[in-house]
Amino acid sequence: MTENNGVLGENPASRSGVERVVNAPLHTAYGEFQAIGYLDHDRGDEQIALVHGDLGSEGVLTRLHSECLTGDVFGSRHCECGDQLVFALRAVAAEGSGVVVYLRGHEGRGIGLLAKLRAMALQAQGLDTVEANLVQGLPADARDYGVAAGILHDLGVVSVRLMSNNPRKRESLLRYGIRVAEEVPVLIPPCENNITYLRTKRARLDHRLPHLDAVAHWS
Repeated sequence: MTENNGVLGENPASRSGVERVVNAPLHTAYGEFQAIGYLDHDRGDEQIALVHGDLGSEGVLTRLHSECLTGDVFGSRHCECGDQLVFALRAVAAEGSGVVVYLRGHEGRGIGLLAKLRAMALQAQGLDTVEANLVQGLPADARDYGVAAGILHDLGVVSVRLMSNNPRKRESLLRYGIRVAEEVPVLIPPCENNITYLRTKRARLDHRLPHLDAVAHWS
């Protein structure tokens, strides 16, 4: 890997449509990271991987985090996304090494910000999170993890310990040639505002959320 003032030279990821562009130190409340910026030539999205420590190649603690403006930035309690991002950053820092791939273009499970806000309005009227996408003529989940796999390949990662409750992430990484050595649950305590949303993710999107069984008093 060559570097000149933070701008990196050609690399294997560029051959898969993902080009590594820049590497900059990022000092966060959770620890010291390298912010590695990528350009996804297929979609035009700018992507970022936050790397802590020396990754190695096997069993790298990894989070593929879908962009969620309302949760990650504004602290929405409609979902658990912001808390999951904080969990992942803290876990990587505590581990001493790992990577959080922040996936732009994944807003609302890939339908975009405005469509997600429309879906939230529909949920306030009684639809669940899947129905609210489908009634707009959109997929329940439109995300693809090919760019994430390309970034991991570029970082030299062969296998991951994947921080996720979503089995579809594991299946997608396997299709793109990244082995999943372990699935690490990210179980955020639910609240009254998101319990219905989480139960729908478990029932209709196959998310593994066993901790919801202990929550019986919210309808």
